[in-house]
Amino acid sequence: MGELQQQLAELRRRVEKIDRKYAPGSIKAPSIGPPEQFAQTPRPAHVYLEEWLTGQEIETAFGRHFETEKIFERHRRHGSADVGALADLPYDLLDSLEIPSSAPEEWAFLDTETTGLAGGTGTCAFLIGVGRITREGFRVRQFFMREHGEEASQLDALARHLETFRVLITYNGRAFDQPLLETRYRLNRARPPFARMEHLDLLFSARRLWKLRFESCRLVDLENQVLGVEREGDVPGALIPYLYFEYLRTRAAARMLPVFHHNQIDILTLACLTGIVPRAFQSGAALTNGPEMAGIARWLRQAGEHSQALELFRRAIDAGLSDELMFRTLWDAAALERKLGGAPVEIWSDLAAARNPFRVKALEELAKHYEHRDKNHALALQMTRSAREHADSAELRRREDRLKKRLATNAHK
Repeated sequence: MGELQQQLAELRRRVEKIDRKYAPGSIKAPSIGPPEQFAQTPRPAHVYLEEWLTGQEIETAFGRHFETEKIFERHRRHGSADVGALADLPYDLLDSLEIPSSAPEEWAFLDTETTGLAGGTGTCAFLIGVGRITREGFRVRQFFMREHGEEASQLDALARHLETFRVLITYNGRAFDQPLLETRYRLNRARPPFARMEHLDLLFSARRLWKLRFESCRLVDLENQVLGVEREGDVPGALIPYLYFEYLRTRAAARMLPVFHHNQIDILTLACLTGIVPRAFQSGAALTNGPEMAGIARWLRQAGEHSQALELFRRAIDAGLSDELMFRTLWDAAALERKLGGAPVEIWSDLAAARNPFRVKALEELAKHYEHRDKNHALALQMTRSAREHADSAELRRREDRLKKRLATNAHK
């Protein structure tokens, strides 16, 4: 069986599993009648949806759409995260990520579920979720278009809902969610509501912090690795467009329930990670994990904070790193120390003594140091010959010839 056939077979197995879980009879029905009643008696789509979800049809100047809201009470936990603690986040929490101070109640956590993952004018967001922090808990309002004709109403309601927020927080929203929604607003001859809002795309900061520690920085993977959440029965993102198209065809609203739940949990995870990631970038952050410190040190180096970056590189080395990351971090620390006017001979010597990707470079740096700073041409020649044993080059040969001539000249004096 080819790779494509295996992927299709796996998708079919997942669809069948979701079918069984959300089939009529497997979900507790409301008091108005048994699940079999819905299958036997065709009903209007908006009535059917409202019987499965707590929500209501909303009417705007542009038509109608469906909205529902979920509250995660403040006493609840999301893995290791305390939902109630979100309301106590400091106003200046986002300053370290260059977002002006504002109250947590003014942050809108946005995520979309779309008809495709490639974007483009043919892709629309059929479900838009917006989370907000309140004293009662974390609330997620979801704007759903039951058919394509409800998009204008859905977008109008979203724009009005965002009027009270100052900061938009997403995960990969700069590249996907916001451009997609802006396109949909323009196609509906409406003005996008995002221009006045500060936008924090948490993906970039999360990558700086964790890409050296974890294999993946996908939101669902960080949810598991950082918060300790194990999703059960979650619908795979790749199936979500399929489920919506099936809903449009069959009006089987129960099949959309896992999509609404998936969107709610994504947004809750985004909020919980927002309470964690910015703290790591604050001055004097109490970091203890080596890879996390190395990741922040790289960010500080890129920002031009060389002294702070070097200190954090050294702390990361002391905290412990995998061999591959250790060698890279040693090289980065040596480069910064040299940039600041130092001579990291000890680090270069450590790199030169073990097999690693920076061994030859370290030997070259030692050769330069002994030739130009210490004027120890014999030791410089030794380092050059050692480098040639591992990776010969024309530059190394020229250095060796020059050093031999200098030693010969000095011997005749």
